[in-house]
Amino acid sequence: MPPLIVFPSPDLLDRLAALGTPRLTVAEYHAMHDAGLLMEGDRVELLDGYLVEKPRRNPLHDGALQRLTKRLIRLGLVGWEVRIQSAVSFQESEPKPDAALVRGDDTTFQARHPGPADTGIVIEVSDSSLLFDRRVKGRMYAKVGIPTYWINNLVDGHIEVSTAPDPAASPPSYGTQTDYLPGHDVPIVLDGVAVASIPVADLSP
Repeated sequence: MPPLIVFPSPDLLDRLAALGTPRLTVAEYHAMHDAGLLMEGDRVELLDGYLVEKPRRNPLHDGALQRLTKRLIRLGLVGWEVRIQSAVSFQESEPKPDAALVRGDDTTFQARHPGPADTGIVIEVSDSSLLFDRRVKGRMYAKVGIPTYWINNLVDGHIEVSTAPDPAASPPSYGTQTDYLPGHDVPIVLDGVAVASIPVADLSP
């Protein structure tokens, strides 16, 4: 079983892969939960087959996440569910983004986690994790074709929106990044249609 990695540097997962460090499958990760080796409240994600402990949240992060949650729920998007720090499941990873907009309602995912085809937008709130969220999470979300990836960049006070995922790139990446600054509105684009927007000032400190 791979060791638990405590919030690694952005290149550590690549170094582990180069060394041939064993990886977990998603099924093995689920089996660890079922066996009680990992608890539901543990701040752990499966990223590219490695167990990674999420960083401890500080008041700035929690305040930004609270504002984001309220704004997303107030949109009342029909056919899309707001999920907060809940798992999305991919072939080799099962991250827990700070927020996600997934197709369905509050009954859709009672027996399984959303997959790439269910997911319209994933959002990470980033301060100490900024470089990791840009490099590792960005590559992971692009690899499975998540259409839109937001980073609420608390360091610089803006929202980074990445679109046009290219899973075939080496490494997988997003083709476009737009930075929305205070005074801008961030569009909510689902299935290629802008259905709403949120002012950056409502999301960043």
